[in-house]
Amino acid sequence: MSDNELRSLLTDQSEATPSGRIVRVLSERGPMSAREIGENTGLAKSTVSTALTELRRAGMVVDGVGDSRISGVGRPATTVSLNPQVGTCVGLLIGMEHMQLIVADVSHAVLAERTIYLDPDFSPEEAARTGARMLAEAYEEQHLSRDTLLGIGIALAGPVNPEDGRMLRAGGMPHWAGLDIRATFEPALQQTVIADNESNCSAVAEMMWGAAVGQDDFVLFTLDKGVGGAIVNNGRVIRGIAGGAGEFGHMSINPDGPLCRCGNRGCLEVYASLRQPLEYASKRFCRPVSIEDLVNMAKAGDPGCLRLVEDTAVAAGRGLALIGSALNPPLIVVGGRLALAGDLMMKPLEDSYDRHTLVRRADVSDAARTRFVVSRFLENDACMGAVGLVLRHFGRSDIRY
Repeated sequence: MSDNELRSLLTDQSEATPSGRIVRVLSERGPMSAREIGENTGLAKSTVSTALTELRRAGMVVDGVGDSRISGVGRPATTVSLNPQVGTCVGLLIGMEHMQLIVADVSHAVLAERTIYLDPDFSPEEAARTGARMLAEAYEEQHLSRDTLLGIGIALAGPVNPEDGRMLRAGGMPHWAGLDIRATFEPALQQTVIADNESNCSAVAEMMWGAAVGQDDFVLFTLDKGVGGAIVNNGRVIRGIAGGAGEFGHMSINPDGPLCRCGNRGCLEVYASLRQPLEYASKRFCRPVSIEDLVNMAKAGDPGCLRLVEDTAVAAGRGLALIGSALNPPLIVVGGRLALAGDLMMKPLEDSYDRHTLVRRADVSDAARTRFVVSRFLENDACMGAVGLVLRHFGRSDIRY
């Protein structure tokens, strides 16, 4: 079985054969039982059985799930997955001060992960060179052939226009505005690239392997040095006509407020990100304080750090209530490193949300209340989601760049 055969099945758009549909759903969702395959493809039990026999004979699928697989937790014992030897994919996160790379195979097993920190305001050209080096080192160390690489997903700290793959105006990386992501990265990486906003990628990770598995409608809300988010409807991330959907941090909640890094005033990010709390904490302790430091000191009972966490959560809940009143989502997944604080952050966030949204907890039954959960991936969610971009969208005609 060659990667060309896998590509053929993944890109078969016209005559969706049973084998092609099974390969597609295993690529998107990871190891599954025959019953789950039937439920997700609409194929009859006998058709699934026949197609799986053919795919096993061809070496396309294998039985059983290894413990290293992302989606292995909670899966039935009798499952099938795509043969890990027939394809790999890469997720690349380009943050404001670092880059992260994850290599996975088509059975959803993570093979390699690495992070490199860069000076702020690094150029796109430097990012492309760094990504190429990280990719080459990862494949060499794992003794992997580049011929198995199906594609590279890139998560970026800003919105990406789905029409042409250009990065839009972003507060975190303003000098990247207008950048053609494919033209910049494909020559260096020598591979097809699919790019999206890092929050959208995080939502993909939560859908595929995390706190939103089985949930077709939810909101992702991230609290870190910035504030971000994503909206998922019917199992698809809503990107907007120009890729700007879900930019919760840049909702202007006070037009006369402080200047935001995006150029507007009074954005939610000004009040609910951790930038200012970290500055306060660093001045108080006369040393640089990281988000992890702040959270750990709050957990240890430091009253000042605890207050900074609570105040940030209250401000975030107030802004999130605007989204709640507009969408009334069944689930909100809270990500970003502030979520490391657990209940110290979640309780004031939920209380503030309930106080400012239209439909409140007391108004409805438990079944009709918006449920809050912490993201499963707090350290590598966007990069995992970039891997998911390739697994979910490789060869799709609705990816237009």
